[in-house]
Amino acid sequence: MKYVHYQVEGQHQLGIQLEKGILPLHVLESALPDGIRLPHTVMELLETKMLHTSLEHLLHHHLSEYENSLLTEDQVQWLPCIPHPGKIICIGLNYRKHAAETNMPEPETPVVFSKFSDSVTAHLADIRIPESAKQLDYEAELCMVIGQIAENVSKENALDYVFGYCTANDLSARDLQMRTSQWLLGKTGAGFAPLGPYLVTADEVGNPNQLGIRAYLNDRQVQSSNTSDMIFHCDELIHYLSRHMTLQPGDIILTGTPEGVIMGLPESERQWLEAGDQVTIEIDRLGRLTNTFVR
Repeated sequence: MKYVHYQVEGQHQLGIQLEKGILPLHVLESALPDGIRLPHTVMELLETKMLHTSLEHLLHHHLSEYENSLLTEDQVQWLPCIPHPGKIICIGLNYRKHAAETNMPEPETPVVFSKFSDSVTAHLADIRIPESAKQLDYEAELCMVIGQIAENVSKENALDYVFGYCTANDLSARDLQMRTSQWLLGKTGAGFAPLGPYLVTADEVGNPNQLGIRAYLNDRQVQSSNTSDMIFHCDELIHYLSRHMTLQPGDIILTGTPEGVIMGLPESERQWLEAGDQVTIEIDRLGRLTNTFVR
């Protein structure tokens, strides 16, 4: 299932992305079996049990009854698919070829840092480049969305704690990031964590360690890899993190970026993001996330 979080006429809504458009969840209210309540927020969606099976059955047998309620993408204003994440946990240097392009050794344990929750923004949102940032860079990333409390979980069971996945861009002001040994300043500016457009449930994604991942700068492909190049795969990351902190529903994990970032180029070839640039991140089965940069 592909869930979307959007706004129409000032009202925040949840919907399902279908082949022909977006189906608002609220139109299904009267058709669900007794005792099943539709979620009204993304957090309620994460906590809802057995909803997806009921919706899949309903759509399979009665979709034609709701086709007049479908919205086209140009009718909605996209919102972050996870609007208020509890924790934004990021993993650095987690692709072998990315570590190589930055002349850094492959880490022996995951490199963990964070962003603040107000850094999230949506598909098609403009992102303002801070005046203090002179070296803004893109980072295509797979984002895992935690769906239940995870504490000391095994690697074998780790992916059972994932509700779904989305496309993300771990924007990084390299001059601020490298100012000290702590990366936070360059990682958590306003809009530095675009998420979306869809929150895709884990059952629809399948193996997250075998997904193509790409980035485009002004329609020119700049990153092209596969999550199989991760040093620490998704199950390993959840196992590791859950040994050191309690993961809660609504926490998100950005799993690192492959080679092709601006910082990985020779200094003479680096052209940092500027006003007017457009970056699109694309991951197999998860869709395309696009943002434009402004001053």
